[in-house]
Amino acid sequence: MRDSTAGYASIADQLVVQYESITFEEVHGQILHLLPAAGRALDIGAGTGRDAAALARRGFRVTAAEPTAEMAAHGQRLHAGLDITWIDDALPQLPQLAARGESYDLIMLTAVWMHLDATERGAAMQAVAPLLANDGRLAMTLRHGPVPPGRRMFEVSAEDVIAAAQPYGIELLYHGTRGDMLSRDTVHWDVLVLTRP
Repeated sequence: MRDSTAGYASIADQLVVQYESITFEEVHGQILHLLPAAGRALDIGAGTGRDAAALARRGFRVTAAEPTAEMAAHGQRLHAGLDITWIDDALPQLPQLAARGESYDLIMLTAVWMHLDATERGAAMQAVAPLLANDGRLAMTLRHGPVPPGRRMFEVSAEDVIAAAQPYGIELLYHGTRGDMLSRDTVHWDVLVLTRP
């Protein structure tokens, strides 16, 4: 098990119900107008595949990278028949994706970045940046709030992400905030879209 995914395998059956109860449109409604209409999409930390499946239905050719086997198994079962290629890969290095040498019009990092410490986030940005196509969009959500028992999370700011992306020619397109979709009063989110012009 990778450190960044600590705590997920043992409660995958519970999390699949939670994750799939909220739609892609509900989670990402404030940025839908900024996403490409179609193309190649990469969902890093795809979990149960909710976002990957929604993108496939929208006409994207989707690669879903999920390092927790139990979560990926749920995703493959729930979203069978859609144009999704599942791979076992993890931040910060993403060796499998790097070896494929592909670039993506859209990269999703939904509730992922906070699992990496500061050093890992630097390495992760170095790994993610080459995967983003020119004029592509990188969409991220950053969680703020108490860390659930058994999980590994770190505080990360939108400003940190923006600064880390700049050396790779990736610039901020949108920064917003929202409350928690699961109605947790102590949790809130930053929503970012970045692009390489």
